[in-house]
Amino acid sequence: MKSRIKCIALVPLVVVGVAVLGWAVMTLWNWVVPALFVGARLIDFWHALGLLILSRILFGGFRGHGGGWRERRHWRKWQAMTPEEREQFQATWQTRFGRREGE
Repeated sequence: MKSRIKCIALVPLVVVGVAVLGWAVMTLWNWVVPALFVGARLIDFWHALGLLILSRILFGGFRGHGGGWRERRHWRKWQAMTPEEREQFQATWQTRFGRREGE
């Protein structure tokens, strides 16, 4: 129940965040691009939002850079391992990616 309330409370925050990012892209574009390139046109909010989405698809993805969900997933896997499985995992990791003796 609490997670549902958190999701509902998060929706307006996301909408405001997207609107602010769209406005920022529009403002920066209209300030920089026409001054740099002859013939470049000003864009409106919706074109700026489309440009933002296109750039996120092409360059950034939509997951962000934190990687928190991956870390939690790996931590849960580590916690579920037996001590023998952990030792085997560490030995495999060391042989693949660790420094070998004498190097």
